[in-house]
Amino acid sequence: MKTQSTTLKVLTCAIFILTLSSFAQAQATRTWVSGVGDDVNPCSRTAPCKTWAGAISKTAAGGEIDALDPGGYGTLTITKSITVDGTNAQGFGSTLNSGGINGFVINDSLSGAANTIKVTLRNLSINGAGTTLGLNGIRFISGAQLSVEHCSIENQSGHGIDVSLNSTITARLNVTDTDIRRVNGSGVRLTNAGTGFIVATIDDLNVRISGNGVEALNNSRALVRNSDLSNNTGAGVLANGTTEVNLESCGASYNLDGVRATAGTIRISNVFITGNTTGLNLAGGIIKSWGNNKVVGNITDGAPTAPNLGQL
Repeated sequence: MKTQSTTLKVLTCAIFILTLSSFAQAQATRTWVSGVGDDVNPCSRTAPCKTWAGAISKTAAGGEIDALDPGGYGTLTITKSITVDGTNAQGFGSTLNSGGINGFVINDSLSGAANTIKVTLRNLSINGAGTTLGLNGIRFISGAQLSVEHCSIENQSGHGIDVSLNSTITARLNVTDTDIRRVNGSGVRLTNAGTGFIVATIDDLNVRISGNGVEALNNSRALVRNSDLSNNTGAGVLANGTTEVNLESCGASYNLDGVRATAGTIRISNVFITGNTTGLNLAGGIIKSWGNNKVVGNITDGAPTAPNLGQL
């Protein structure tokens, strides 16, 4: 009986150690994916996984998933803080989201700590090409922060980056050096149905051959700098809600409207607006100018809301 008791204790300890070891493996700070990987692997550099979804369950909150080589790594729903980096040494990590689905979804609403996660998506190609297009390249539903860096998004029936929150906090979006093209909706769409705000800082964004460039709706604030929002079927920049958009050193040309304010306020500084059906369209909102913009060569140039903003 004593021998059986000792054996049981040894087995219990062994199981406990194995469980801890397994948990440690499943929660690495950095994991890897490869086009020749397998999701049964531990997602280490020498034994990478095959998909983003296979790797995220083995990556600790706040950790990072990196691509070892160019490959198609699937779509992903993110419910914890993480960085997903496609790397660009040999080509972007790719996500093909054709068939009416989203490429990446950020949603911590069911995590027990909603509106807290911080997510970075970097060096990714998100393509919805197919018989049925993808829905949205990136959809931000619930979380604290989302950064999109050096990404390419195309062929979506919805939006390139769709921020559609319903929260009481101030959530933040950062977009840097990103190209969006051939999306039926807007390149970047911002709205919060709750009492909080979505605050966006957008640098070096190109949106072309799409519906709208940047669309700002309720409870949104955006600063858009050094960006080109041209050759779209709608507006380069559209404000339509309780919103403020500030444009600095941007282009908005060859759209239906260069800049359109249906509601809310848009402020423009050093913006080149040409070749649009209407350059500045005051459709119920406010467009304030610093007096240093070029609005010329549109079918109807339009004029900003008087008077111009003064220099401080």
